[in-house]
Amino acid sequence: MDMDMLRSQGLAFFDTIIETVWEWATSPQFYAQVAAIIVAVLLAKIVAKQLAKRVPLFNQEPVDGTLLKIRQWVYACRDLLFAVCTVLALAIAIEVLVATVGSAWLVRLAQSVGVVFLLYTAINRFLTHPLVRSAAIWIGIPIATLKVFGWFDATVGVLDGMSLEVGNIRISLYFLLKAAIAGGILFWLGRISTNAGQKVIRGQEALDSSTRELFAKLFEILLFVIVFILLLQVLGLDLTALTVFGGAVGVGLGFGLQQIASNFISGIIILLERSLSVGDYIELEDGRAGILKDLNMRSSTLETFDGKEIMVPNEKFITTSFTNWTRDDPRQRYEVAFSVAYDTDLHKVPPVIEAAVATHRQVLTDPEAPDCELRGFGDSGVDFGVEFWVDGLDDGPNKFSSDVLFLVWDALKENG
Repeated sequence: MDMDMLRSQGLAFFDTIIETVWEWATSPQFYAQVAAIIVAVLLAKIVAKQLAKRVPLFNQEPVDGTLLKIRQWVYACRDLLFAVCTVLALAIAIEVLVATVGSAWLVRLAQSVGVVFLLYTAINRFLTHPLVRSAAIWIGIPIATLKVFGWFDATVGVLDGMSLEVGNIRISLYFLLKAAIAGGILFWLGRISTNAGQKVIRGQEALDSSTRELFAKLFEILLFVIVFILLLQVLGLDLTALTVFGGAVGVGLGFGLQQIASNFISGIIILLERSLSVGDYIELEDGRAGILKDLNMRSSTLETFDGKEIMVPNEKFITTSFTNWTRDDPRQRYEVAFSVAYDTDLHKVPPVIEAAVATHRQVLTDPEAPDCELRGFGDSGVDFGVEFWVDGLDDGPNKFSSDVLFLVWDALKENG
């Protein structure tokens, strides 16, 4: 019985298609609409070509003068002339056909396709950001297509009907798609706003670097909380759901998110007590070291002099010891070692070396001038060391130790 019913329904559907196609093939109204579409498209192409050729705003690209931005925008619209003229020509054809043959459904369908084509052309011409362009093409155009063809409500009904219900909770495919689209757009806008706001905050020279970083992170947290609340409103969820969400987060923190919460709170503590600032040179317990490049909500980034980036959880700066070489005073003391032969007059070595090292333009005299000291008697020579203070780190662009060793070498040779 079921197979017979399906067979009969299939034959009925096939017969309906044949009857519809035969009706079109024998209908003068159908051919009149096809001819009207062809004429409208050809006329639109001719008019668009003439406008682009004869109107100065479209045939001459502006390079200077007043209202340059507006003129450039108008010139860019020349790419839309064909699509606009096609939509207008089809609109005229609809009025003419309704008045003459009493039917224009095929032309209306062609006009809907023309509107979608106009939207696609405008997106490709004016949206330059790759992410925005992709979102407009893959999200905006399908929605616009459903709208212009009148299929949007029916599609929403079908998607909303595909749902999963657990108790009082109902999640449909339409809800998930809306959440993904709205969430993606809102959080993308939130990221752009965060970057712009943090750039402004970090540009306030009246505040010290730690305070700027603190305000920048608080701004980021506040903005994303606002974005999350807006997302709930867009999805039509009651804000009282935040109570349930807060309880779930609390349970999560108690079980699986301790480290994330610890790193987050540690980052806030670091910013509040100002023990670290962007630009400080940090050496960790395990010997790894680098300049603090960024202080994020979960981790911090140390950039080494050889171009590597070390991601350090914020908790490490609270629970373990580290060395901040440049927190309060960028001046550093270094020492280089050298040896001289046993037949050297040892009393002459310190003043000669100290004078030579002092000639280096980056060696300081405050808090202490270069100091050369006898370190011991080695197997093949007498060991000396010279201490010196510099403003900066002996790495990366600075080669303090290397420069001083060259000075020591030259001074020893000059004095025999």
